[in-house]
Amino acid sequence: MEDWAEIRRLYRAEAMPIKAIARRLGISKNTVKRALAAPEPPKYVRAGRGSIVDAVEPQIRAVLRDFPDMPATVIAERIGWTRSITVLKERVRVLRPQYRPADPASRTSYQAGELAQCDLWFPPVKVPVGAGHSASPPVLVMVSGYSRWLMARMLPSRTAGDLFAGHWALLAQLGATPKTLVWDNESAIGQWRSGRPQLTSDAETFRGMLGIGILQCKPGDPEAKGLVERANGYLETSFLPGRAFVSPQDFNAQLADWLGRANRRHHRRIECRPVDRLQADLAAMVALPPVPPALGWRTSTRLARDHYVRIASCDYSVHPAVIGRRVEVVADLEQVTVACDGHKVACHDRCWAPHQTITDPGHEQAATLMRQMRLQTAPGPADTEVEQRKLTDYDAMFGIEGVA
Repeated sequence: MEDWAEIRRLYRAEAMPIKAIARRLGISKNTVKRALAAPEPPKYVRAGRGSIVDAVEPQIRAVLRDFPDMPATVIAERIGWTRSITVLKERVRVLRPQYRPADPASRTSYQAGELAQCDLWFPPVKVPVGAGHSASPPVLVMVSGYSRWLMARMLPSRTAGDLFAGHWALLAQLGATPKTLVWDNESAIGQWRSGRPQLTSDAETFRGMLGIGILQCKPGDPEAKGLVERANGYLETSFLPGRAFVSPQDFNAQLADWLGRANRRHHRRIECRPVDRLQADLAAMVALPPVPPALGWRTSTRLARDHYVRIASCDYSVHPAVIGRRVEVVADLEQVTVACDGHKVACHDRCWAPHQTITDPGHEQAATLMRQMRLQTAPGPADTEVEQRKLTDYDAMFGIEGVA
């Protein structure tokens, strides 16, 4: 290598004749001529000695031509191979792609405003939810396909009322909605029946109010929503470590603060920050309806004498003045409101702890006062004289008088 480089330097830079170069380096003129004619440095190449598999390569090709996926061990058995299986496997590995049809992988790309992947993440921590209870409530996670903008919020439950209320809260914060939401077979979203996806009535109502689509992935296909699955892992490894939470509200406050920083970090896949693509993403999304849709828990019932209504597993008091009348119960992620004929008769903070009874002191006082007034005005027993007959009168009536 050094002689080749020196020969070319002397000939090109020093303009030294071939004969002088040969005399100076002590080599023949033919060697100098070959060095000048060679386009690349000389290298030593040992002549191949062949392989023990060369003799059976035609048989291997014949088998692969008909069965390109046949394992090398089976090929060895078919061709009667009795020597080292390792060299046979190496040759099969080289020959197999020539007979197997090409299967190129498709690269997924997302258009601005096209879709967002959604999932429920159950953080592996216990959060105090009140009344001495601790739980791991679900966290709704959404990731925009184009900008990779990450959104998340902890919900009281995974039921349809809370799930779609959480969806609206995140979309309202974003200011627009993607054209399609990608979901797995969450029970509040829908399920696959007879090989076809079927959305729940709540999911159909929600997408109809927003004018968007909901795409259900096939069962057992987590790769279809890999963006949000990786986001779940990102939350678990980057957000959770070293944090403590005193309530679900504290969890959401810390999560919102962390998301503000996470969406401004460089994303390796898109080679930019999610915030840099957000405006283009929002411009292509669907505008939100001007009036917020009716979401959350909504029910109508006639108020019973105990003047409580139930949301999930918790009971909330209602003013006893509307006992026996029909009331409208509305519960979102923050509050539970009860109205009768358009007038609010109860308002409570949403309870996250299970099986609790929430009583407004004003409702309890009003019920006590109403019971006292009822006892004071209740009529007493009637003071009426009632004739008392003798037993002999009944004997005479039934004709048994004098019977022993």
